[in-house]
Amino acid sequence: MIIGVDARAAAEVPAGRGRVVRELLEAVAKLPGEHAYELFCRRPAQELELDGRFRWQSIDAPDPLWHVRAAVAANRSCHVFLSTNSYLTAWFLRVPCAIVVHDLIAFRPGTHPQRRAALIERATIRPALRRAAALLCVSNATRSDLAELFPRAASKASVTPLAVSERLRRPRSDEEVRAVRARHGLEGAFVLFTGTLEPRKNLVRLVDAFAGLPEELRASHTLALVGPRGWEAEEIQRRIEAAGAQVRLLGYVSDDELAALYQACTLFCYPSLYEGFGLPVLEAMTCGAPVLTSRVSSLPEVGGDGAAYVDPLDVADIRGVLARLLASEGERRALAERGRARAAAFSWERTACEVLGALERIARAA
Repeated sequence: MIIGVDARAAAEVPAGRGRVVRELLEAVAKLPGEHAYELFCRRPAQELELDGRFRWQSIDAPDPLWHVRAAVAANRSCHVFLSTNSYLTAWFLRVPCAIVVHDLIAFRPGTHPQRRAALIERATIRPALRRAAALLCVSNATRSDLAELFPRAASKASVTPLAVSERLRRPRSDEEVRAVRARHGLEGAFVLFTGTLEPRKNLVRLVDAFAGLPEELRASHTLALVGPRGWEAEEIQRRIEAAGAQVRLLGYVSDDELAALYQACTLFCYPSLYEGFGLPVLEAMTCGAPVLTSRVSSLPEVGGDGAAYVDPLDVADIRGVLARLLASEGERRALAERGRARAAAFSWERTACEVLGALERIARAA
């Protein structure tokens, strides 16, 4: 069987969906089998460890023309297609198609980073859901959101959870951790957040909660924010500046540095307002960090009993749990142990097997 894949994000998106596509492709490459893979892209992600079964097919075209050309090529050469990052390609496919559904952020006012992108997603999803033979939701929460908004699509939807890169699973040595700490000026205890600076990540409330901690806790900890500047970040920047030197904006860091920061932090805080999956929570638990996160959307599903939960809309609740955990080394240690055990239940091998199984099923049924 020849499987077509929308692999654009592998080279075009450094984090988020790009990470998902890269990890999925490498995990599929580790599975036995004789299927061939046509990876449709604008430019290949040559750094991926793939074998001769995988062939990059570059299509130099902007959206929406790229989707038309990719679909026409897939119709000629492929038996089935995996759409990883758009609903539009499915419109033009004649071969069976499975679509990865990451989230329904476009249907939640104020949560999507780009209004134009949200409008496009809302405009393209309905025909794609009708055309798709399978809908691969990254969490039960995403599947529930999909079924609530589009009840007729529920029978096609299944849950295919994400996992953590093997690059992050490797424990970093004390020397590596010390070097990363020194590079970012984090020699003392610190609370870590990672993600794009945007309203959905709830950073204004996190900074306010941290700034309102008892003096002893606030003075002895730094709040380190890792990630690129996103949309409507001006208010977040103002709160960071008002909070003073105890709140640090580190910007983008590499996977190696991120793993060291997860490993070194006193506590990982991720009070997001909505997540289709919430991969940073799983990453932090994998690396042994105690985790505080929101009790909304997919986050309790990912964290299980390996995280502490707060109401993301309640600054006092965030502050109270944050203070309790920072003051209790024993509670943090127990939380980290449960988090590691929880994270071990997720693997890219499992995800790859489930995706491949779905593609084989819809190809046989065609």
